[in-house]
Amino acid sequence: MTDTARRTIRTMCPMNCHPTLCGMLVTVEGDDALVEVTGDRDNPDSRGFLCVRGRAAHEIIGNPERVLYPRARRRRGSDSWERIGWDEALDRIASTVDRLGRDAVGVWGGHGNVANDFGTFANYQLVLRFANMAGCQWWESSMICWGLGGFGIALTGALEANTKEDMSAHADLIVLWGSNFASQPNTARHVSAAKRRGARVVAIDVRVSEACRSADEYHLVRPGTDAALALALMHVIVAEKLYDEDFIAAHTVGFEALAEHVRRFTPSWGASVTGVGADAIVALARSYAHTARAMLLMSGSSMYKDRHGWMASRAISCLPPLTGKLGKPGAGFGPRHAGMPHGHGLANIVNFEARPPGDYIPNQMSAIIDAVCDGRLRAMLLFGTDMLSSFADTGRVGRGFDGMDLIVCHDLFMNETARCAADIVLPATSWLEDLGCKGTPTHLYLMDRALAPAGEARSSTDVVRALAERLGIDDFYPWKHDGGHIDAVLDHPATGHATVASLRAAGGIGAMNVSHVAHPDHRYLTPSGKIEFYSERAAAVGLPPLPEPAPQEASRYPLALRNGRTLSHFHSFYDHGRALPTLAARDPQPELWLAPADAAARGITDGSDVRVHNDDGEFRARVRVTDDVPAGTVWMHDGWPGLNTLMYGGASLPDAAVDIFGFTTGQSGYDARVEVAAD
Repeated sequence: MTDTARRTIRTMCPMNCHPTLCGMLVTVEGDDALVEVTGDRDNPDSRGFLCVRGRAAHEIIGNPERVLYPRARRRRGSDSWERIGWDEALDRIASTVDRLGRDAVGVWGGHGNVANDFGTFANYQLVLRFANMAGCQWWESSMICWGLGGFGIALTGALEANTKEDMSAHADLIVLWGSNFASQPNTARHVSAAKRRGARVVAIDVRVSEACRSADEYHLVRPGTDAALALALMHVIVAEKLYDEDFIAAHTVGFEALAEHVRRFTPSWGASVTGVGADAIVALARSYAHTARAMLLMSGSSMYKDRHGWMASRAISCLPPLTGKLGKPGAGFGPRHAGMPHGHGLANIVNFEARPPGDYIPNQMSAIIDAVCDGRLRAMLLFGTDMLSSFADTGRVGRGFDGMDLIVCHDLFMNETARCAADIVLPATSWLEDLGCKGTPTHLYLMDRALAPAGEARSSTDVVRALAERLGIDDFYPWKHDGGHIDAVLDHPATGHATVASLRAAGGIGAMNVSHVAHPDHRYLTPSGKIEFYSERAAAVGLPPLPEPAPQEASRYPLALRNGRTLSHFHSFYDHGRALPTLAARDPQPELWLAPADAAARGITDGSDVRVHNDDGEFRARVRVTDDVPAGTVWMHDGWPGLNTLMYGGASLPDAAVDIFGFTTGQSGYDARVEVAAD
């Protein structure tokens, strides 16, 4: 008999607005009915907060657009599909892998695959374990998000971050450098708490973002010039001797070289490059240096989409150690994507040592695109991702997909890749239909199954276990119960060796054993163990050893296109939110922000249709004429079909650099120079 009782279950929002995930309570009836979603007031990270994206999550369940059964395209180039069984689908995938050879098969996962385990990535790690033990091509997905920014920070050495709780309690100055509340809305309440306590907030961005509107002051920079601004700030700090001599002597190397290096990056030079006034640069440098408890919140992703984006994080990350602000409450770096506190850690189940010998493609987005196009990759297994939206240079990606033998998408909804390129589409479980565990920098959250899978949906865990069995991969799932891989990932001192059972017994919430202050031991992720203003490691792979301004390439296209997030859109899952009516209504069509001077020069009026184009492609949008972007800059949120055909797509780093650290940094450039014309 089906249980029809109404019950309320603690879980987490399926949107991955890292690093500040939000708790959710769901009321369900029986095995298939979702009655209500609300914020969880007892969640220590979010305290009941749930933004519009989270509130729209109830529209996933019962959505008529959901993929409920496996389907196969009848012929390439058509939109004609037939329903097939799971056995037929899995047998076809396994036989194709065997026929092509496993190193001709790529496995790639996105945010849709981590809706119920972001932060612990246990289910995602199992997908990578499958690819690794099978000998398929696979790549670590930080290259598409924060990895390039992390590379610049890691060269300097201060990868850890203070927590949002420390920021709200102790910071007296908060600098939101490319960090926007649309990406991490739950951070906003901690910034507001600091402001109520008297903290001052400064925002830096390429457009007037939500963070800018809440700040005490903001500065708009020209795209790609964040490193130049940081170098000009360092010039003032060094020239006026505002640096911390004791900290520098004890915990850094290369100061003398840096001090000499920044002499040429004067405020007037910085103003000419960035568009921020020289007096404003001097005032900001003095304010930051003189405020002992000043915290930098750096962009998680958007600032690093520039092909030289790592140079921004490299230069900015020198400011806290230059002024002695690391290892202290209320200072250093605050919350950012993948910025974990001191002591944080999890176990790994990818089983790296089991990877068989093979001709593996580097962790480099441009190399993956090349392999798709030149036939080295013949099949792609895609879990919760939309490569025709999320990769750069998607025109090339799409043309390469046309020549592949097999493309499989496992997702809740059809997306651009599924519609245009997939041969097989497999129905995925939602966040309420599978067991998972999410993690923030400070807590673990169990996500118990609340509903039965809709239709014939299966989780990625079920899919890779079935494929591993068909491919004869021994010992792929050695754990004795279905949550065993989650227990294995949680088996770490930072979690107190938590398990699914222990979290369930504790009401679904577990605290991490971490410090709210980053780098309290002043041990840094560099060869010297100190902060490295001068990096021999960078020089060894052909990169500048000192922070440099990003080159400004000449182009016949006058406008710099950048993109980012809005409060109603985040990542490519749920068909970029367009499958959810609430979010689709808030963002019905692409909207390009254009400065009044640029609009007038082109005879373009607010609300008109425009063509955005360059040598790589073209894209159509509705224009919003606004002072929220400076002249020369155009902006829109990412994820629209066809937008990334405009993007550069070349490698941002040499192959030798992408695997220096324990995360992948081989991102292509997502920047573009464009022209805009009335359509």
